[in-house]
Amino acid sequence: MNHIYKEGTNEKVLLLLHGTGGTEQDLLPIARMIDPKASVLSVRGNVSENGMARYFKRIREGVFDEEDLIERTEELNQFIMEASQKYTFDRDQVIAVGYSNGANIAGSLLFHYKDSLKGAVLFHPMVPRRGKELPEQSGLPVFIGAGENDPICPAQETFDLKALLSDAGADVTDHWEKMGHQLTENEVITAANWYKDNF
Repeated sequence: MNHIYKEGTNEKVLLLLHGTGGTEQDLLPIARMIDPKASVLSVRGNVSENGMARYFKRIREGVFDEEDLIERTEELNQFIMEASQKYTFDRDQVIAVGYSNGANIAGSLLFHYKDSLKGAVLFHPMVPRRGKELPEQSGLPVFIGAGENDPICPAQETFDLKALLSDAGADVTDHWEKMGHQLTENEVITAANWYKDNF
């Protein structure tokens, strides 16, 4: 997978996952705001939708191709493992920072794999899969940034995702903005403060 790796000065690794049409460059400034000393593994989605990079296919907006989602989630999980060996970082210190489609694939890691992440910052995610029993995620810190009037990600998606992750044992914090699907500076600052409290 196309990616950028930047070695940091502490043991943590921020896995950066962009939104639809983004690149591995998009979230680098956000990583600096959240933890400037962490290593960074920023990955570009390798599915193309009308020339826009994504992490998995969708049937239409808001409706995911579940089969592809499962396959791509496994692919990403394997890639993180391979990257940890290549760059000699601790696989158990990976914290995802994802926006929109990137937040969805990060959420999918939590839905499919125990111990896939040390924690997650999910900006404007949806529930990746319905009707699936989640692996145990006891005490796992998760931050969800949401928009009260988000046209792409309805509020109910956030309520449901928080409930599903909490039921699996995760420690979920949600934060709400009024800027729709847009990622705001205040949202990132709030996430950075949450990160400092949890890591």
